[in-house]
Amino acid sequence: MGAKGKIALGVVVGVVVIGAVSANAGDGDSGSGNGKGSSTSAGRESGKQDKDDADADADDDADAATKSDTKAGKAEGAGKKAAFQGDGDFQVGTDVKPGTYRTTGNTDALCYWERSKDASGEMDSILANDNVSGTSYVTILKSDKLFKTSGCKDWEAVDAKASGTPATLIKGDGGMHKVGADIAPGTYRSSGNTDDLCYWERTKDSSHSMESVIANNNVSGSAVVTIAAGDAYFKTSGCKDWKKSG
Repeated sequence: MGAKGKIALGVVVGVVVIGAVSANAGDGDSGSGNGKGSSTSAGRESGKQDKDDADADADDDADAATKSDTKAGKAEGAGKKAAFQGDGDFQVGTDVKPGTYRTTGNTDALCYWERSKDASGEMDSILANDNVSGTSYVTILKSDKLFKTSGCKDWEAVDAKASGTPATLIKGDGGMHKVGADIAPGTYRSSGNTDDLCYWERTKDSSHSMESVIANNNVSGSAVVTIAAGDAYFKTSGCKDWKKSG
């Protein structure tokens, strides 16, 4: 089948499975924006000085963007060697080992992956799947038979005990983040969302099964969610950036 872009089972981005919005109110600050700073150079005596100031501003913006990307779920595993490429069908146990894997840097939801119980290609064979912008984590189980991936950046193996520097700013379209490693637990707020295009999800693992979902919602306007320390992952798609408010 033409599987790419087709969500059959699992938790569908943009479709609420179990709605649950935290009642903890934020402080009213908006987390929207693209994470990049900007500054304007003051006038100088010479054109050379103006150019130097502009170059310095560009460097500052690049640094800010880099820091923002790090806070968007890239806290751990920098420089890891890819376990397998982002395109193809992989037989579990032969081509790919069971375990947890991560792909980062995906754009426009063009990354598609799928866990299957056989290689028939039929809809009933799909155990879980997703279209991804930003980052995704997936746990491939021993009982899985096939893992399909299309349009994704390469996948790297993730150490379950790995840690990072948890961020308190989450890109609204950054994908899936590991709680305690990529992002800090707490209450977050996202403001300025429109047309129910903002989707968030708290999960207890990265199997992407229906049972792994703790809570999720589609949001217009302001969204507030409390990510618990016991949550495994937080997923966000189509939202304005999330800022920790408590």
